[in-house]
Amino acid sequence: MTGKSTQIAIGIGAGALAAPGIAAAQAPGGTTVQVDFDAFAMFVNAEPVVKAVMLILLAASFVSWTLCVVKLREFRSGLLAVEAATVRLASAKSLSDVDGLDSATARMAQAAVDEIAQSASLIQAGSIAGAGQRAEDRIARIEGDAVATMRRGLPVFASIGSVGPFVGLFGTVWGIMHSFTGIAAAKTTSLAVVAPGISEALLATALGLVAAIPATVMYNYLVRRLAVYRGALEMTATLVAGLAGREIEDMALAAGRKQAAFIPQARSA
Repeated sequence: MTGKSTQIAIGIGAGALAAPGIAAAQAPGGTTVQVDFDAFAMFVNAEPVVKAVMLILLAASFVSWTLCVVKLREFRSGLLAVEAATVRLASAKSLSDVDGLDSATARMAQAAVDEIAQSASLIQAGSIAGAGQRAEDRIARIEGDAVATMRRGLPVFASIGSVGPFVGLFGTVWGIMHSFTGIAAAKTTSLAVVAPGISEALLATALGLVAAIPATVMYNYLVRRLAVYRGALEMTATLVAGLAGREIEDMALAAGRKQAAFIPQARSA
């Protein structure tokens, strides 16, 4: 047993000196078998199921990185647009004075203007609170839609981060099962039989972690960016609602003054 172990150790050492990533193992009958431990070679020589798992994990990693770049640009442009709209709204006197808004803020302002126009007769009759509440409801719905749109794609990161390691583990278990089957068929525990299958199986686990860890980090970062965007959009919605409330009150005040001026004229007539 000691002599056989020595032969295996010597074979591995000689193979390592011969070429990087390649080791030599002593197979039954005294022959030396070259075992390639290069990552690409292990992928090529892997079982079809293990190879499919690796391809799925590589595709998931590509999707997460691509989506991360897209979402970072989307968050950056959206946040800059909302911040610019906030500056314009803060100095505006009415909703009609504001222009150059981003799509979400423009839809909020337009919804408020539409509600004021539709409720003009009620406002002039003194129903200020109802019109203001309806305008705020419209603004809140648009705000929620904008946040939901910005949130799209984030569940992909969560799914890859949580499922990726288990997919890799499935490939590992399958590869080890195949290795044990090879051991039983060859009736030997030589490294020439055991090492390749186990290496391929462990590579599947490594790829699972490569896909899952960045996806988890991306998800946590983008969730924080979403919270920043939501806070900025809430500030914008508050400013739009404030301008809408001011216009409603101005309309009601103008109607009250007109009615007050009309009463003395009626009495004198």
